[in-house]
Amino acid sequence: MILRPALLAATLLAAPAAAQDISAANLTDTVRTLASDQFQGRAPGTVGEERTIGYLIGRLQALGLEPAGPDGGWTQPVPLLHTRLGTPTTLAFDRDGTATPLRLGTDIYVSSQQSNDVAAIDGAPMIFVGYGVHAPERGWDDFKGVDLRGKVAVFLVNDPDFVATKGDDSFGKFGARTMTYYGRWTYKFEEAARRGAIGALIVHDTDGAGYGWNVVKSPGGENYSLVVPPEKMTSLALQGWISGDTATKLFADAGQDLAKLRVAARRATFRPVDLGTAFDAAIPVTHEVVQSQNVLAKIPGARRPDEVVMFGAHWDAYGEGKPDEQGRIYRAGANDDALGVAALFEIARGFKAAPPPDRTLLFAFWTAEERGLLGSEAYAQAPVYPVEKTVANLGIDILQTAGSAKDVILVGQGQGSLEDDLARVAATQGRTVSVESLPERGLFFRADHFSMAKRGVPVLLMMGIAGASDLVNGGKTAGQKWVDDYTGKCYHQACDAWDASWNLDGAVQDIQIFYRIGDELARSAKWPQWKPGSEFKAIRDQSAAARE
Repeated sequence: MILRPALLAATLLAAPAAAQDISAANLTDTVRTLASDQFQGRAPGTVGEERTIGYLIGRLQALGLEPAGPDGGWTQPVPLLHTRLGTPTTLAFDRDGTATPLRLGTDIYVSSQQSNDVAAIDGAPMIFVGYGVHAPERGWDDFKGVDLRGKVAVFLVNDPDFVATKGDDSFGKFGARTMTYYGRWTYKFEEAARRGAIGALIVHDTDGAGYGWNVVKSPGGENYSLVVPPEKMTSLALQGWISGDTATKLFADAGQDLAKLRVAARRATFRPVDLGTAFDAAIPVTHEVVQSQNVLAKIPGARRPDEVVMFGAHWDAYGEGKPDEQGRIYRAGANDDALGVAALFEIARGFKAAPPPDRTLLFAFWTAEERGLLGSEAYAQAPVYPVEKTVANLGIDILQTAGSAKDVILVGQGQGSLEDDLARVAATQGRTVSVESLPERGLFFRADHFSMAKRGVPVLLMMGIAGASDLVNGGKTAGQKWVDDYTGKCYHQACDAWDASWNLDGAVQDIQIFYRIGDELARSAKWPQWKPGSEFKAIRDQSAAARE
């Protein structure tokens, strides 16, 4: 199709015009609805989910989008395994026949992703594997061929260079203070399961984890995972954390010095250490299958409909609990992530008002993000559109509500070319890019876009709590106050409710940027790339070859 000059000019002008039309009033109306008592906190598998799914589909139909589910409908089934541990009958370290009882929630915190009535580990040897990293592209292997089948792997949290100094082999190999995926606890559990371990325990320290022991134990033995066939179920009967004090004593009783082993684990010559200690556990487990759903909608591409630009946000929150002193439902999820859902509606509205895109636009409303990015992971495991034909994923999860900003916050610096697009488009608003303030906390790996990143799809995340915005009114000081107030008082709490004091001018700016980036991708033949050194570049290079 060849566009006439006048039509071409109109198409080029449509993107900024549609982006400018992002409505703060519309955002507010959506958030006030989704965070209201009617939706009961939007927990997967509840009446709140049924109402949420119906609302989302109704809105998408009204906007004129088409269903994009795997069967031609609006939804993608996401069955979830929900487990909860009871009171242990056995929980101990055993060395030479002498048992050291452990207090669940105090000395150790564990959960299970298996559908067994009892989580049982009987005398499994405990093996310290350092940081537990296998990264051939970085010349790093902590395992050195050790057989972990039927054993309990004990890990340090974060990356081998998190506290490394010059002279350590790991110095600078893993982004220094910026966490790579190898530093995430999810990677460590995945790696233990790949190697057939029966258990995986991470030594907790607040700096390395980015949060205290209170956060570790807050789920109370509850866990969610995707339902999988028996042959694909994790080998881990239990996975979790050891408190710092308990770990120090475990190593000392084994004749080892944990502090010295932390240093040794920063060297390429590190080899796993058998702690000469067995782990015993027998804990009753209740389990059920919770049926949940992603909602998927599309605007078909006019020229290359098999190539897809994705926008994503999660619809779920933590469900209904005891109201706070103001009567607000516990964890109503107004900003996290009803505001992201509202943003997708506004982006879709803008695209429907513009000429049809060349590529298909996919709008994904994920379930179970708060349970471990499970809705997006379910899609990534069985994508409606192949990952090699997925151009990019643009995710929104929490936007700042304190007003216009002179900058936009970048999460995951150095990962991909989309960050260059972010800077370029932000400049058209007279804004700059500021890098997330605490990259060691690994926020890049803690939102739904990451499920696609693991499959090599280039991603960009908009997350307002990643750093202090330079606000037009009050600068960085006011921006930091907003971050501190939200994360300290409202994040995953009843305070995350719509408030009349919200100023969505900054959120509108950020949504406009994502609209413009998505529009450019949807009307071009451009394929964003991972940057050299990204742990996802090789995956994309392989899928790009398949695309051709």
